[in-house]
Amino acid sequence: MGELTRRAILLAGGGIIGGIAGAKFSSKSPSLAGTTPLQPTGAEGTLNDASFLNETQIFRHTIAIENPTEILADKIRAEITEARENNRPVNIGAARHSMGGHAIPAGGHAMTFNNGFTQINAGDQTYRVHAGARWSHVIRALDPLGFGPKVMQSNNDFGVAATFCVNAHGWPVPHGPMGATVRSIFMVRPDGELVRCSRTENAPLFFATMGGYGLTGAVIELEVETEPNINLEPTFRKMPSRDFAQFFVGTIESGDVNMAYGRLNVDRETFFEDAMMITYREAQDQSFVPPDSGSSTLSRLSRHVFRAQVGNETAKDLRWLFETGIGPTIAGGSVTRNSLINEPVATLDDNDPTRTDILHEYFVPPGRFVDFVTACQEVIPSSYQELLNITLRYVGGDSESVLSYAPAPRIACVMLFSQEMTQRAEADHARMTRDLIDRVLDMGGTYYLPYRPHATADQFRRAYPNAETFVTEKKFYDPDLVFRNGFWDRYLADMA
Repeated sequence: MGELTRRAILLAGGGIIGGIAGAKFSSKSPSLAGTTPLQPTGAEGTLNDASFLNETQIFRHTIAIENPTEILADKIRAEITEARENNRPVNIGAARHSMGGHAIPAGGHAMTFNNGFTQINAGDQTYRVHAGARWSHVIRALDPLGFGPKVMQSNNDFGVAATFCVNAHGWPVPHGPMGATVRSIFMVRPDGELVRCSRTENAPLFFATMGGYGLTGAVIELEVETEPNINLEPTFRKMPSRDFAQFFVGTIESGDVNMAYGRLNVDRETFFEDAMMITYREAQDQSFVPPDSGSSTLSRLSRHVFRAQVGNETAKDLRWLFETGIGPTIAGGSVTRNSLINEPVATLDDNDPTRTDILHEYFVPPGRFVDFVTACQEVIPSSYQELLNITLRYVGGDSESVLSYAPAPRIACVMLFSQEMTQRAEADHARMTRDLIDRVLDMGGTYYLPYRPHATADQFRRAYPNAETFVTEKKFYDPDLVFRNGFWDRYLADMA
């Protein structure tokens, strides 16, 4: 069986998350149909994100593809000057996949970067990359040379600088967030000066920008670490969910695992009782590492298997049976590292305008994972929300970024819900999210910021105790508060 076919089988099991959902609620979840719809207008002068729930009026939206660095810096300076003179905010985006309007400057100047420039320095295994490059551009440039990103998000259609600015993680292990692999950045500060930042040069600005949601200036170029692209072989192990953390962390910390993730069953009758651990180790045969050819037709077709779960408990049972039974047998051959990470969010899109996909992510201390499972069992099935998938990943500790979500190693629990686009569904989802956040905070965990802004201000402060330090740093570099966005307006403005 070919490499892409094996990857497609894994995708059919829900290995990729994200996109735009569609279908009906489970018969065990009361329908929300007939309530007031939440539909974007797509009106001129507005900007939205992947949730389609954050349509926001802005002053201007420009696409920036300029290169080299100096030319792009001049364009950003002009935008900053005009915005400051008119008391309007500025913010930079790329794929605009955040689900809470976090990267949208209300009434302001939105710039979207889109330039695929990537240049490898094989001598020290790094690459220079334009801030607007998508991860697909990076893989396309590095793969023919035998390399790939050391850490990236789980999908390839996000911007590299955006990944740094939300400090996203991936599923290569035992690494921490992507920011740990960034050697240096070039950025335009709010005062218009082009500066280089690293762990030894302008270090406070570097650590504030890492996971700083674009509030400290405009990143325009990065120097990032690569990893050799090698053949990997998977292993699969099914177990009770209460045993997962011990096996997962122990296996990763043994030192011979290259990539790893886990999943839990999502059918309501036995919700979160069973777990599956998938690990990838270096294959013995490295004589030929085939080039990555991108997403296959079968991968794109796999979304139908994934979407069949919405409103269908039998489909959830069948998916789990396949995923833990025949799937591992069929998908057990060698696969390249790049092929595992080179998939777009669109692979699982459903394009139903009446529903939307909403992501959650919680970072749980491994010793409290059983408590997390219990919390989810008590909170999620009693809601109206349709959970399609949960992926479990290992994230190494991050002591660098000011707004760190993983001060020590954590199990990242990424959940994908299909939500009906109605006011009632949104209210129910907000209630459920706040309940989950409270439970996770009580066990010493955190929640991830780029998704729906359902957390209260108090929950935000509990999860991110360095928030006031971040605001102080931001005001030092941006006393006029030119760089603002939805995240700032909702959670940080009151601290300024």
